[in-house]
Amino acid sequence: MTPRAWAIVTLCGLAAVLMLAVVLLVPWSRPPAPRADQLAALRDLPAEQVARGRALRAALRPAGYGSMAVGLLVALVLGLTPLGAALVTAVARPFGGHWIARAVLGGLAVVLLSSLLTLPFAAWRHTVASRYGLSTQGWAGWAADVLRSYAVTAVIGAVALLGFYTVTRLSPRWWWAFGAAGAAALVTLLSFVLPVLVEPVFNRFSPMEPGPLRNQLLTLAERDGVPVRDVLVADASRRTRAVNAYVSGLGPTRRIVVYDTLLREAPPEEVASVVAHELGHAKDRDVVTGTLLGALGAAAAVVALFLLGGWGWLLRAAGVDSIAEPRALPLLLAVFTVAGLVSAPAQALVSRRVEARADAHALALTGDPATFEAMQRRLATVNLSDPDPPRWEYLYSASHPSTVERMAAARAWARAAGG
Repeated sequence: MTPRAWAIVTLCGLAAVLMLAVVLLVPWSRPPAPRADQLAALRDLPAEQVARGRALRAALRPAGYGSMAVGLLVALVLGLTPLGAALVTAVARPFGGHWIARAVLGGLAVVLLSSLLTLPFAAWRHTVASRYGLSTQGWAGWAADVLRSYAVTAVIGAVALLGFYTVTRLSPRWWWAFGAAGAAALVTLLSFVLPVLVEPVFNRFSPMEPGPLRNQLLTLAERDGVPVRDVLVADASRRTRAVNAYVSGLGPTRRIVVYDTLLREAPPEEVASVVAHELGHAKDRDVVTGTLLGALGAAAAVVALFLLGGWGWLLRAAGVDSIAEPRALPLLLAVFTVAGLVSAPAQALVSRRVEARADAHALALTGDPATFEAMQRRLATVNLSDPDPPRWEYLYSASHPSTVERMAAARAWARAAGG
């Protein structure tokens, strides 16, 4: 068979394995709580809290969707016209047009241009969050975080671009096979390495002081069969009032991380409830599941890109001869941008199911639905979330069950447990 025929077979195989993994590994057996129970939970929330959360989300919405629209427009203009290829060529010209300069510097220039054009929307969102008191960060700190984010993206992007275009040059006919394997490996590596290497770039961590809460959290993890190395406190308060906690790392690097804001806002039993949810992710190996799905998706995307290279009209629109050349990078980014927007509802659905399972785990581990519900109220209040967002927005982008869903689920669990 020809390389193209093998690519078609491989893509079909990867798609089948991906669908099978989604069916088997995602917890589909936990439907959301009945709508009547959600509405009852909504009525129990203070009206002013609900109104303030909805007002903030309404104020953030234009900037969020404006950024999405501009990002899509920039990607399409650069990817489906010769402008993107011309930009890559121009950036590499001072370096003699070398293919490495085109691949790395040209690629980073395209990403940077898109980021700069959407930066005003990010500043808009920061302004709104500051006005509502959710953000505690000044403009200097905000700008420093933006620059750190650009630096991390540049390093990862440079490695990925150099690796990808090295493969396309060394194996012009079979680069899709090596590229797919490399993409899957990179997703796997980043999934396990980024939390350890990148988290310290944006936050400072200190060990939680010895005391009853630290002992409670470590005992909770031990009882759950999830060994952790330490309990750390992140200095989130220097940028936000939002509260959160998470379990980071694997094996000997696993630790519980608690926002300092959570320690200030919530009593110890509610902190334990949040940590129990995060332990559920570790217990059910959700990071491993997400990594597997991401690796399969990345591998399939590389193979699909190779097949798209056979569409002559697409190459002519981008002003390139081959999809494997560095000048075609804007076209690749345009394809990924469209694919990301189209697949967002499916990704959000999978995330919500996984988060619902972690909620059920927290309820079973603590046996305290009243505290779980109280913590959801606090999360909605402090984080200024909409407890019952618009259905269209919820279906498209919500990564977690809504506040009223989680409250209703706690009540259902309590009824099933006999009160």
